[in-house]
Amino acid sequence: MGKAFYDRFEVSRSLYKQANALLDFDLTALCFEGPQEALTQTQKCQPALFVTSMAAFLVFREAFPSMEPVGVAGLSLGELTALTAAGALKFADALYVVKARAEAMASCAVHHPGAMLAIVGLPTEALESLCADSNASAANFNAPDQVVLSGTVESIERAQKLATERGAKRAIRLEVSGAFHSGLMQPAADELKRVLSKISIGPPVYPIISNVTAGFASDPETIRQLLVKQIVSPVLWEPSMRALIKAGTTHFIEFPPARILTGLLRRIDSAVKGIAIDEPKDFEKVA
Repeated sequence: MGKAFYDRFEVSRSLYKQANALLDFDLTALCFEGPQEALTQTQKCQPALFVTSMAAFLVFREAFPSMEPVGVAGLSLGELTALTAAGALKFADALYVVKARAEAMASCAVHHPGAMLAIVGLPTEALESLCADSNASAANFNAPDQVVLSGTVESIERAQKLATERGAKRAIRLEVSGAFHSGLMQPAADELKRVLSKISIGPPVYPIISNVTAGFASDPETIRQLLVKQIVSPVLWEPSMRALIKAGTTHFIEFPPARILTGLLRRIDSAVKGIAIDEPKDFEKVA
């Protein structure tokens, strides 16, 4: 992933090389060659996603220097990417935080095992009842008909069984190593608080939406506190997108890898246009 940007653009190559120098593993080889089982490990996956997104974003800024965002947002880890894109974090500082965050979450998943479950097609009231009966908790509000639950392995197994019984269209276990965005991640939140105290956060150049509040955040200390809280709080993605639409956004650009957020956007509001950048040729859509 990201190789097409690396091969074609110096600004992308420079970023990957900088990341390799800052990390204790060869990120470029991992992104371009795998193996996939190594790439999907939390401690490797998060830096890889962050650098790949930023490598494409820097190309976008060079190609469209006059295009000013209404706002920026990122889902979970992507919030750190969004903050870097908005100039609130320097790249090296952000990568340090991403790496520490990933390692803390991976460690937490080992010591506090958990699981996650995507549920499609249950109304809000039924979801609340499901959480109460299974002891799982909401982790991601992705779209009007899609919520991800998080919890112990036992609670997620029970939630999956109950969701199927109660008429969910789909109840799918996610291939993740822990109960992210739940109380089981508190040790990781404590570690992230320590890490964030060491780095500087500036005011973002572009308005940024917080996962925790689905509102705009501009004060650096508030951003710092929300990044810590995000580790144990549900990601309010659908409300975040609605806040950006209310602020006047008509076109959304998703940076690689994948096109998942653009797909969610269609389910949130089909009247706005989503453009997924996965390869350099996708910039033609932006033009």
